Amino acid sequence: MRLLLWQAPSTLNPHQAPGIKDQTASRIVYEPLASFDAEGRLVPFLAAEIPSLENGQVTPDGRSVTWKLRPGIKWSDGVPFTAKDVLFTYQYIVNEDVGSSSAGSYKSVAKVEALDNLTIKVTFKDVNPAWSLPFVGVQGMVIPEHVFGQYNNKDAASAPANLAPVGTGPYRLKEFRTEDVLLIGEDVVNTVKIIFEPNPEYRDRDGLAFKQVTLQGGGDARTAANAVSEGIVDYAWNLQVGEADLRRLETKGVGRVDLYWGSYVERIMLNFTDPRRETADGERASVEFPHPILTDRRVRQALAAAVDRRKAAELHGRSGRATANLLVAPAAFASPNTKWEFNLDKARALLDEAGWRDTDSDGVRDKDGVPLALVFQTSINPVREATQDFIKADFGSIGVRVENKLIDSSIFLGSSPDNTNTRRHFYADLEEFAYGNKGPDPGSYMIGWTCAEAAQKKNNWSGTNWARYCNPEYDALFQASATEVDPEKRSALFIAMNDLLIADAAVIPLLEWAYTSGLRNDIAGYDPTPWDAETWDIAKWHRKK
Repeated sequence: MRLLLWQAPSTLNPHQAPGIKDQTASRIVYEPLASFDAEGRLVPFLAAEIPSLENGQVTPDGRSVTWKLRPGIKWSDGVPFTAKDVLFTYQYIVNEDVGSSSAGSYKSVAKVEALDNLTIKVTFKDVNPAWSLPFVGVQGMVIPEHVFGQYNNKDAASAPANLAPVGTGPYRLKEFRTEDVLLIGEDVVNTVKIIFEPNPEYRDRDGLAFKQVTLQGGGDARTAANAVSEGIVDYAWNLQVGEADLRRLETKGVGRVDLYWGSYVERIMLNFTDPRRETADGERASVEFPHPILTDRRVRQALAAAVDRRKAAELHGRSGRATANLLVAPAAFASPNTKWEFNLDKARALLDEAGWRDTDSDGVRDKDGVPLALVFQTSINPVREATQDFIKADFGSIGVRVENKLIDSSIFLGSSPDNTNTRRHFYADLEEFAYGNKGPDPGSYMIGWTCAEAAQKKNNWSGTNWARYCNPEYDALFQASATEVDPEKRSALFIAMNDLLIADAAVIPLLEWAYTSGLRNDIAGYDPTPWDAETWDIAKWHRKK
């Protein structure tokens, strides 16, 4: 089986994973204790059973949960899997020196205990309605202590196992080629090539359909769609292309488009810190220096009114629909209270009110001698580039000068603390990407707007608040949600958080982002869920006879 991710994975360590591309590759090798299917039901992987009130493994107030592990599981190198590996995974994720991308899912945990080799107990800091968050889904994949133990420190990013994983999943790594090519028609696409083979220690080894799985990363979304339509690959991930390209994929009778909705929202983030000023130790976009333009809510509201979300959605075709919300799934958390409008006259009036006027008639507003000029960054992608272009034109029509900046996706979506072109560093005024909650509970997603989560040098840019937004009213709502066990009240708190962000123009949601993949018609067993990587059930994928 041949898989193509047009954004090349940069790591196979799920807790160093900067984005979906890395989680998709990692999930072929690693497993969590459990995950959520498309309907939000828990499905066991390394767990022997799902904890519940009925079996006594969840306390009534959700203050602790006990997981029973499957007996007889081994890592792909033959070493037995035990509760100590789960405990180590927790210690690794919460170690600030590691800078784990999964840390948000473990903020509520007080301690993790290995009660015996096959029992793990998670105790929370307080009443916790989201007891199923740790060790579940893409941020819950368990890694082996005997492999990563010596890298539970500032050397985490340099661990050899980041590119040579040892997991419990259906396939194991055979080879990682950092340079390879893929021929698609007359196009030569430079890629990385990762070759997997069946894991001889996997519990259902005889049920695996493929002798080899190859994953190549590189190219662009349009090239990936063409590779499916030509029968060159069996699966292509994340086809962020226009409707014409999706129709072209389907017309040759070789491939099909698989589309499903989840939690991801394409958005424009606004920087609440100044990316141009530096602290004494060289940090830019520091909470020490508020943004000189975007801290004025009227300016942010003007920018929001000048974004045509319908046009953005049309560029995505069937895989995008305009939204005014940052939190869109599950449906119980989607606010009915918000709306968006595209109104350039309103935007101009707001900028006038904020004191930004074109005093020198050069077409760009200014204030106190400072031009209203913004840098807008995103990843290299034809749909995002087209979105950038029309937004730049519309902003220009209201007197805002925009400089577009394009960054390779592996860098922009990456997590390297040493590269300042990541979305985490956010060394620009505006940036566009898609993101959403990784599970049916939105707690670890919405924590990314709390003051304490500001991404900055002192936390190795591992904080999930990349905009560095800080609002005590928002923090109070989030803290209330963290201990509210009544489902309706908790839902109302998350809706209030969303509504506050939208009213404050803290972010400009563009569209709900459908997961869109291409598959050869003869691939069966593919059953995606928005709450895990699409490879979550790759053990069941097979080719129709």
